Amino acid sequence: MKFVQDKSTLSLVKADVLVVPLPKNHKPSQVLKETDKKFPASLASELDKYLQLEGFKGSLSEIVMAPTFDQVPCSRILFVGLGDKEDTTSIRRAFASVSRRLKLGNGHNLSSLAISLPGNQTAPAKPKGKAGKAPVFQKDEEELAAMVEGLILGGFDFDKYKTAGKKNQTPKVKPELKLSILGQVVSIKDFNLACQRASAIGEATNFARQLIAEPPVYMTPSRLSTEAKRIAKENALTCRVMDVPELEKMGMGSFLGVARGADEPPKFIVLKYSAGSTAKKTVALVGKGITFDSGGLSLKPSLSMEHMKYDMSGAAAVIACMQVMGTLKPNVNVLGIVAACENMPSGKALHPGDVIAAMNGKTIEVNNTDAEGRLILADALCFACDAKVDEIIDVATLTGAIVQALGRVAGGVMGNNQEIIDKLLKASESAGEKLWQLPMYDDYKDFLKSDIADLKNAGSRGEAGSSCAAMFLKEFVNDKVAWAHLDIAGAGWSDKPKGEVNKGGTAFGVRTICHYLTSLN
Repeated sequence: MKFVQDKSTLSLVKADVLVVPLPKNHKPSQVLKETDKKFPASLASELDKYLQLEGFKGSLSEIVMAPTFDQVPCSRILFVGLGDKEDTTSIRRAFASVSRRLKLGNGHNLSSLAISLPGNQTAPAKPKGKAGKAPVFQKDEEELAAMVEGLILGGFDFDKYKTAGKKNQTPKVKPELKLSILGQVVSIKDFNLACQRASAIGEATNFARQLIAEPPVYMTPSRLSTEAKRIAKENALTCRVMDVPELEKMGMGSFLGVARGADEPPKFIVLKYSAGSTAKKTVALVGKGITFDSGGLSLKPSLSMEHMKYDMSGAAAVIACMQVMGTLKPNVNVLGIVAACENMPSGKALHPGDVIAAMNGKTIEVNNTDAEGRLILADALCFACDAKVDEIIDVATLTGAIVQALGRVAGGVMGNNQEIIDKLLKASESAGEKLWQLPMYDDYKDFLKSDIADLKNAGSRGEAGSSCAAMFLKEFVNDKVAWAHLDIAGAGWSDKPKGEVNKGGTAFGVRTICHYLTSLN
C-alpha cells in the first residue's frame, strides 16, 4: 500500500471508494458538512436517510457502503463506525474492518482509495451541565499510524493452500494500491515517518502470522532458520544458525533434550541488529520456537494438539521484530534469539523422570515432557545473559494456565524488573495489545523443588501455573540483567477475526515489542 497526503476535499476527491469514519450517533451530513463546507447538501441529506434505513448507528467497526448518485467524483462512500471512544485502539480496529470489508490484502479490485480523517466534530447533545462538544478524531501522527496499521492488519488472509478459483489461472499482478489521506495537518515529513513506522510494524505482524499459519510439516526448524536468514539479508542484519554439534559444545542440554525426540534437527538462531556506537543499550529478544508440540511422551489429547503449529509464535514474533529493526533502525542494539525444534514422542524422546543440565549447569528433573517450552527457553536465556545484554524480553506460548487466567484477550507479563514491565505495559497500550502483570512470589519456588535435581520443570499441578513457569525461567536469568517474560499462549491464537485480530495465529507481541524498542531512541 502506498499512502499519500491529499489536499482534495470530500466533494472533489477522485477514488474508487471514499472512506468516512463516523462517531457513534452522528449523522453523515453533520460530519460531511463540517469536514467540507462545499459538500452537496442534497447528497448529505440522502446519505442520512440511507444510513437510517440501514440501521447504522456508528458502533465500533460497523460498516455501510452507500452510493453517491453521481453527485461527487467518488461513486461509493464507505462509512465506518468509530464507536464511543476517541483512541488509537478504536481507530485501528475500525480501519481493520474497512480493510477486511474491501479485501485489501488480496482479492480487491481497487486502484485507489480515499480516506477522510475529519477534524474535531460536534458531539451529540448531552445533558445540561456537561460540555456540548468533544474532539472525535485528533489529527496527529499516532492516530494516523493506528489507521495505517489497521488497514494492513485487517488485510491479512492466508489462502496459500486454497485451490478454489486458482486452477488454470495465471496470477494477476495488481498495481500498488494508492491510498489518499484527506484532512491531515501534520507536516509531510511527520506524515511519511508515521506511515513508514506503522507500515513496517503492520507488515511484520502479518509476516509473523504467515510463519505461524504454515503447516508444521512445512514450517520446520530448518525452514524457520531459512526465513531468518532471508530477513537478515534483506535488512542488513547478521544471522548465525547453530546446529547440534555446536550446541552440545555449549552445553545446551535442556534445549537438546527436548529436540532429541524429533527427526527434524533443531536450530538455534541468532539475529543481530547493530545501531552503532551511539546505541543506548542492547536488548535481547528470546522466542520459543516449538514448530510443533505433540507434548512428547506426555502426549497431548488430540483436540489440544490441533493448533500446536502456533507453538512457535514467540519465535515468529522475534524474527518479525528483527525485520522492523532493520527497517526503522532505532538507536538500540537488538539481539534476536530463537530456539527452534519439535517436541515429539519417539524412542529417543525425553522420559518423564529424566534429568538434564542447562547451559548454566543447573540440573532439571523432567516430570512433564509437555512443559517443554521452559526447557528450551532456559538455554536461550542463558545464552542471552552470556551475550552481556542490558535487557531480555522473552515471548512464548508457554502455559495453558494463562488462557484460564486471561482468556484469548490478553498476554501475561512477569519479570525481575518493574521498570521494564511498566514500559512494556505502556507500549502495549499504544500498540493496541493487552498485557496484564502476574505476580512472581518467592512462595512459588516451592513448586519447583526436586528430590533428585536442582529443580523440576513442572510442579504446580494447576496452581498458579503461569507464575510458576516464570519462576522456572528466572532460574536461568542473571539477576543483574533486566528481564521480562511475555506469556502469549492465550492471545496468540484466535478462533475468529475481530477488529485487527485475525483468525488463527495472531502474532501477538510484535506490535508491543516494536513500540517499546522504537521508544528507546
